[in-house]
Amino acid sequence: MITADNTALPLSSYLKEQTTSTHESLDRRIMALAPFSNRERFACFLRMQLRLHYATAPLYQNPELQAMLPGLAERNRLDAVQRDCADFNLSEQQQEEDRLAGTSIKPANAEEAIGWLYTHEGSTLGAAFLLKYAKDQLGLSESFGARHLAGHTEGRGLHWRQFKQALDDLDLTPQARSAAVEGARAAFAFVRASVEELMADNQPAAAV
Repeated sequence: MITADNTALPLSSYLKEQTTSTHESLDRRIMALAPFSNRERFACFLRMQLRLHYATAPLYQNPELQAMLPGLAERNRLDAVQRDCADFNLSEQQQEEDRLAGTSIKPANAEEAIGWLYTHEGSTLGAAFLLKYAKDQLGLSESFGARHLAGHTEGRGLHWRQFKQALDDLDLTPQARSAAVEGARAAFAFVRASVEELMADNQPAAAV
């Protein structure tokens, strides 16, 4: 439920308030499906990431959004995910399925797109833990198989704070802020659906 007075908090804090439970539930579900138990399981996780990056890639290149969020274009990590997929020899058919699933996403307006970007950019902080698991348990790295989990050269924390500040600097109406929340929720729902389709099938017994 969206709170009645949605202007009391900075936009980044408001988006977090409205999506925390959904975010935490998604994180638990992903880890329960053991993406780091072997490389086959990680490949399923990688396909989920590929779908999300295809869904958001056009947003990073959108001139209207770039004007609203300085430095947006350089945050796009689709190329890194594609290279990771090449490392795992994912088939052209699988990658095309994921491209079609991702590119079918069309946020209704810039405000909903902002919610999608909030969700995607926020994942870069948690990616630090995922990268550690990928390294320790699967022998992957920032140059093989886990490029898209790598932190920014300036540091994950600073990169995220800069993005949050850009969000908070936006002068949005209450209706626009509500639309951003809906976009963030849609992004989490898309990832959850992708997780269930790509990762829940053929899951290890321990994850049942």
